Amino acid sequence: MKILVINGPNLNFLGIREKAVYGNQDYNYLCNLISEKAKKDGDEVVLFQSNHEGAIIDRIQEAYSDGTEGLVINPGAYTHYSYAIHDALKSIENITKVEVHISDIQSREEFRKISVTAPACDKQIYGHGLDGYLEAMDYIKETH
Repeated sequence: MKILVINGPNLNFLGIREKAVYGNQDYNYLCNLISEKAKKDGDEVVLFQSNHEGAIIDRIQEAYSDGTEGLVINPGAYTHYSYAIHDALKSIENITKVEVHISDIQSREEFRKISVTAPACDKQIYGHGLDGYLEAMDYIKETH
């Protein structure tokens, strides 16, 4: 199975920014964690990170025709206001999509409690740390 993992703005700064919220592990640790799970499960994983909304939208659109069967996305701050990413996710209805957040967005600032991108996904996982990505990959496999 081919799974695309998209990480949005500032996720490349894991282990640097707000360690009390996001932990001490860096972005390379997250990528290795995901890659090892894919290898163990016999899946192909493609990792993509961008701080730019348009690049994220372009990559979502590429997934429509590149054989991607499941998509894990952490849109970062775009979660709360990017209707453009919502629309891109909505346009790839043939792909199972899971939105992931490392922190518990429901127990943080009010603006973080609202996701405009989650309604375009099949599931949302938050507050499970980096393991949320692995749970999302499992969900995709279970439902595919």
